Formats: sequence, C-alpha cells, structure tokens
Amino acid sequence: MALVMSCLLLPVSSVAAEPSVEERLSEEGLTVLALRNDTIDTDQDGDIDAVRVVIVLNSTAASNELIVKLRGLHKEREVLEVQEVAFQGQTNITVVYDAWSKGEHNLRLDFFDEDGDFIASYPLPSFMLTPALQVPRVELTLNAGGTLQTGESCEIVRNFGDETGPRYGETGVRTFTGAPFSVLDSDETLDCSSWPAGSYELKETYRNGLGQTAESTLNFSIQNRPAPEFSLAVSGHQNTTDTPCTVRMVLEDGRSSEGLLKIWRIKGEVQEGANATSLDCTNLPAGAYLVSLEVVTEKLITSTEGVNLIRLPGEGLTAEERLSLPSSSLGSDTPTESVGWLSIGALALVVSIVVFLLLIRTREPEALELPSIGPTPQTLPDGSPDAQGLPTTLDDQGVLWRQHPGGEVDWWDKDWSVWHRWE
Repeated sequence: MALVMSCLLLPVSSVAAEPSVEERLSEEGLTVLALRNDTIDTDQDGDIDAVRVVIVLNSTAASNELIVKLRGLHKEREVLEVQEVAFQGQTNITVVYDAWSKGEHNLRLDFFDEDGDFIASYPLPSFMLTPALQVPRVELTLNAGGTLQTGESCEIVRNFGDETGPRYGETGVRTFTGAPFSVLDSDETLDCSSWPAGSYELKETYRNGLGQTAESTLNFSIQNRPAPEFSLAVSGHQNTTDTPCTVRMVLEDGRSSEGLLKIWRIKGEVQEGANATSLDCTNLPAGAYLVSLEVVTEKLITSTEGVNLIRLPGEGLTAEERLSLPSSSLGSDTPTESVGWLSIGALALVVSIVVFLLLIRTREPEALELPSIGPTPQTLPDGSPDAQGLPTTLDDQGVLWRQHPGGEVDWWDKDWSVWHRWE
C-alpha cells in the first residue's frame, strides 16, 4: 500500500517541481513588473487589426542582453516579431503584432538570452483580428486606343502591392508571362508601341511566403498598320528650268513622317541621300521626268506613288543650248504650210487612175471546189426516198423501212437522205 501511494505521488511531485515562468526569469535575475496587451485599430475601420504588447522588466544583474520574440499562430502558420534589448536595472519593451489574415490569432511571448538559449514563455490571449495591411494585389492595365496598330501609342501599367509579406520577411516572387521581351519586377510600365503585330495574353502572378496569392490577366491584339497613304504635291511642273522646283510628300492617314524611310527615284534611279519629305528638282535640265517616292515603315510595309514632271527650257539660252534641249510645242500657234486645192485635185486624179487599172486587170474568180461534206443522197427526182423497187413500211415511230429479198432491212435517215443497214 505504501508503495502504491508513493507511485501516485511521484507525478504530482514531478509537476510541482517544474519551475514557473517567474522562477525561470528569476534565475536570470529578471522580474516582470508589468505586462499589458493593447488592441489597435490602425486604419480606423472599426476592426481590431494589431496587438501591442508592453513588458516592464527589472534586472538585478549588472547588465542584461535579451531576445524577445512575439509569436503569432494563425491558420497553422507562425510569424515572429523579434526584438533584441540590452539594459541595466529596469526597461520597457514594446512589441507590435500586425494581423496578416482575418481570423483568430494565438499569441505567445518568448524570452531568450544573448546566446539564443530559451529562458521562459508567457502565454497571451487569443485575438480576433482583421488585417489593415494591404494583401497582395496585382493589376494589369492597358493604355491604348480601341483599335491598336503597330507603332501607335501603347502602354501597360503594372499595379502591384503587398504589405503583408514584407512585414514578416515573407516577400514572394512575381511571375510575368506573355510579353515578347523579358520583364523585370522593377518595370512598372511597359512600352508596347514597338511590339510586333499579334494577339497577346499577358499574365502576372504573385505568391508571398505566407501563402497569399494574387493574379491578373490582360488580353489585347495589335494589328499591322497598313501601308502609308500619301500623295505628291509638285511645285515647278511645266515651269522653266530657271524657276524653283520641289516635289513634296503629303501624308493623308494622319501618321507622322518620323520613322519612315523615304526613297526618291527619278526615271527609276534612286537619289542617294534624299531621305526627306521633299525632293529639290530645281537643277533638273529641261525634259520630262517620272518622279516616284517609295515609303517604307519600320515593319517593312511599303507604298509607292509617282508623278510626271516636265521642265521647260529657260529664257536667254544660246542657239547651241537650245539645239541640245527638247523643243516645245506651240499648240494652236504652231505654223503650218498650205498645199492648195490644185495639189489636192492632182493627188485625187492619180489615185483614181491607179484604182481603175487595178479593177480592169482583175480576173473573174474561179468557182471553188468544195469538199464533200457527207454521203450522196439516195432520193428520186421529186426528193422522195429511192427504195430501188424494194418493199417499204412506216413504223409507229415514223421511221421508214425497206426489206431486201434475203430478209435484211434498211432504215431511212432523214437528215442525210440515205439508207442505213439495220445491224
């Protein structure tokens, strides 16, 4: 009986022998003079979102170095708020715990010495908290026109925020897909005006170390911009070579001429170094010219227009210079020479004599021998079928038949007027 009682008392003695929190702190020369928990509504929305723990410690040691950790357990995930303090005598320690997710958070206060060895733990109440910290947020926004074409203004804005992960050292990773080029986390805006034509599906995802995620997608298309629409305005057409002359490109689709390659040609020959919106043709000598302009976009889409240009000889030219230049038509003022009625009558008489001689020397045309175009008709003079004395009969279909003495029969072909043997 005494042995049984001793065995029953052993666990009680063991539990009683476990030192309390105060005793553990006392062994380190520490005493908790006060411990207070204050709930905080940081964003003033009426919900508690943080807890401030204030500890007042007294030490009998000459100096103390402590590590204080405030632990918060929520959704089977633990986060820490850590402070390292060094003091003499008495000190106040304040540790704030911010909620990172809505729900019940279980708090605990742990003390460690300067070597990281555990001293004691203070259990704290549980709190229902609603976070004021910004949860992860990812948003992709397109700033562009309704119908987007290559080369037009296009910008993608990346709105990102996460206050919770960095608050507890749990910053996550951002992943961006769908762009034709690499995208860095530091790129807050993306210039898509230089992107090639095509359909794009952009997607950005984020996940921090607390398991919180955010995602955003953006779909849009870029169409190939059509060939430039332009015309050529000519100043100097049909003017003399001693007057100014220019051929100017006039864009008619509203786009800028910057970034367009202009290739000028005169009579098919490329004018080197003439990549401009106008061509100076003042120095062209007198003559007719085909001036063309080929415009090439950055996407190698081309458009070509041409115009005929005439330059007239200038005034004050010498006889030799005029001979080397093409002559100009005077229109209705061009002088002509009259041949007279006598000349016209003589010409008509000569033509009449030639025609008469040709007519009297022409023989009568001989009859043409036409080839046979079918078998010889087997008809009588009156046009009826020649049965050659053989008996004939007309059947119900209107076909005429004749019979030979041996029993053979022929049928009458109305189209060719001949007899055909019935096989």
